[in-house]
This record gives sequence, structure tokens and C-alpha cells, in this order.
Amino acid sequence: MKNKLSRLAVPYIVWMALFVVAPIVMIVVYAFTAAEGGFTLSNFSRMGLYGVVFLRSFKLALVATVICLVIGYPVSYMISKEGPRFQRVAMVLIMLPMWINFLLRTYSWMSILENNGLLNQFFQKIGLIGLYNSLFGANLEYFPMMNTQGAVVLGMVYNYLPFMILPIYSVIVKLDGSLIEAARDLGANSFHVFRRVILPLSLPGVLSGVTMVFVPSVSTFAISKMLGGGTEMLLGDLIEQQYMGGAYNPQLGAAISLVMMVIVVVCMVVMNRFGEGEEQAVML
Repeated sequence: MKNKLSRLAVPYIVWMALFVVAPIVMIVVYAFTAAEGGFTLSNFSRMGLYGVVFLRSFKLALVATVICLVIGYPVSYMISKEGPRFQRVAMVLIMLPMWINFLLRTYSWMSILENNGLLNQFFQKIGLIGLYNSLFGANLEYFPMMNTQGAVVLGMVYNYLPFMILPIYSVIVKLDGSLIEAARDLGANSFHVFRRVILPLSLPGVLSGVTMVFVPSVSTFAISKMLGGGTEMLLGDLIEQQYMGGAYNPQLGAAISLVMMVIVVVCMVVMNRFGEGEEQAVML
């Protein structure tokens, strides 16, 4: 039986070796190799020139992750308290945008946020822009929303919010109701039940959601290019520029990718450690 299972695992092992392990090895080799060949650390020393891009990427990814958590946790909690039919419909509605192409979803926000887009047209019709001009002595014809960090964060939240809701919901919906009843029998009010029982037990879903939102947000390049207009360069844009743009330098791009991977892995390890500590505290 074990031999049969081992044979069945061969395609998976080959797939992982070709499409996961091999690219990582190539990134490591390129990161420590000079353009003319030979070992070097100069690729990492040059990364100091892009410190602003690193800070901007992690800042916007963190803001988007926090917003997704603030929105996603209450939504997940409320859905879990409804009946099975409502839950099924809600899950379909949450997953429905994910069935549409990622670029099409982002393009739709361009038509909404642009200077003559749907949102500015709506603001003009209800007189909001005129009210703003009269209150602050401005002379705006539209609210500039495109090519800003706010637009980039909005794109991240819209595209990655389902990745926060689904893992949190899947954990909360499976919580044992007898634990909540026991806490209420012991005199705990709704706030204490949530803080001492529901929140700690749902922490694995929260950590999974944070990871699933933060990792793609910090490495995105399509959202920042389309909604940021190229003015808000993030790490994904910088790496793409080293491989595909005029500043062709795959060694530097590999070094940036490697450092980003290390930082993301460290963040994930820290979050997992934090989650283990919380679970132990709840058990005690």
C-alpha cells in the first residue's frame, strides 16, 4: 500500500521540483551572480537605492490587509450566524467576482475612478463637488482619485477581500456552540464571549486570511500599474522592470525577489508563532 501511494506521489513531486523548487534555485543563483558571471553581493548592496519602494510596498500591503480584516471579520461572523441557505447564497456572491478575470475587475475600477468616471459623474449630479468648492474655496471639476495610493489600496482590498472572508468564515462556522453556551452560563456577556472565546478560537482563520491578503498585496504589480498609473511603484513593478523593462537586470531583480521572499516568510513565521501562543493561552 505504501509503495502504491509513493508511486502516486511521483507526479506531484516532479511538478513541485519543476515549477516550485527549480525557479527558487534559479532566483538564488541569479541573486548571487554578477552580470559578467562569478559570485557577488553587489546586487544586494544596490537595493538600498530602492528603499522607498520597499517601504511603500509594505505600507500599502499592510493598510490593505488591515482594511480587509476590519471588513472581512464582521462579515464572516454575521454570515456564520445565519441559516445554511443564506450562507450558501452569501458565499456565492462573495466568490462571484473571483470568477471574472483579474485584469477585467481592475479595469472596471479605472472606469469608476477616472476623472470623468462614474463616481465623479455621480458626485457632480448630487452637487458634492460644488459643495466642496464652496466650503473650501476650491475650483475642482472632479475629485482626483486615479493614480493615487488610495486607488491602489482600493484595488487590493476589492481583489483580495474574499481571501480574508473565506478562511475566517470557515473557522467561525465550525466553532462548537457549547463553548459559547458554557461561557454565557458562567456569566460572560456578549463582549467577553467574543473576546475570550470566539476571537481566540477564530485566530487560525484570521492568520490565514492575513497571509493570503498580505502576500499578494506586497508583490502585486498589475494593480499599482493600472490604478497607480506607474507613479506609485511597488516591489512587483520594480521586479518586472528588471526583467521586462528597459532597465534589464535579472540579477538585481532576483536579489529583490529573494529579499522579499525572506521578509514574507519571516512575517508568516512570526504570525504562526503568535497564533500558537494565543491558542495555548485559550486552552489554559
